[in-house]
Amino acid sequence: MKAVIFDMDGVLFDTEKLCMESWDYAGEKLGVGKAGYMVMKTLGVKAEAAIEILRKEFSDDFDAVEFKKIGRDYSYDYFNKYGVPMKKGVNDILNYLKSNGFKIALASSTSSKSVFHHLDDAKIKDYFDVVVCGDMVQKSKPEPDIYLKAAELLNFPAYECYAVEDSRNGLLSAHNAGCRVIMVPDLWQGEEKTDSFLAAKCSDLNEVIDFIENENK
Repeated sequence: MKAVIFDMDGVLFDTEKLCMESWDYAGEKLGVGKAGYMVMKTLGVKAEAAIEILRKEFSDDFDAVEFKKIGRDYSYDYFNKYGVPMKKGVNDILNYLKSNGFKIALASSTSSKSVFHHLDDAKIKDYFDVVVCGDMVQKSKPEPDIYLKAAELLNFPAYECYAVEDSRNGLLSAHNAGCRVIMVPDLWQGEEKTDSFLAAKCSDLNEVIDFIENENK
């Protein structure tokens, strides 16, 4: 194995719970009530796909763009006050991979603006050899495009890359691309279909280090 490709939200950053809180707020502002539950229905998809899912849930004329803007502003108020919350073990795993010769990539459905904001805020951008964001590919997860793109830019076949994911759409995307898939559950705990193709299911990123180390002895 030559590389590790990470999802971002829910894997590197503890942002999904905050997103639920922000969507509760946005839903109440727009008169549809607390809408944080919709995060579970849009995990891993890029903005355009999320907008379609929101309109399907609420109505064709629901202002999903404004909804997402209100939610984003709510989240960024938090980030500006407290920083972007990182998951346990982020620096540990990035340092381990660098010191052991692995290439590192990011494959996030989130927009480039948010991705680079978060990486800069956490001071971890320089660890990544490749960054692919949702607005850099045509098809959203669970399609394999974003993982295939990341592997291509790394100059490795996808089967020589681990993928670290937390969402159903992300796991399917990585699996469909041919990556060796590791799950670190966040809001969603998995299901039989996705569990069946996992190389490992780890409680946190430090456990991912142990798995990769044992596999590559």
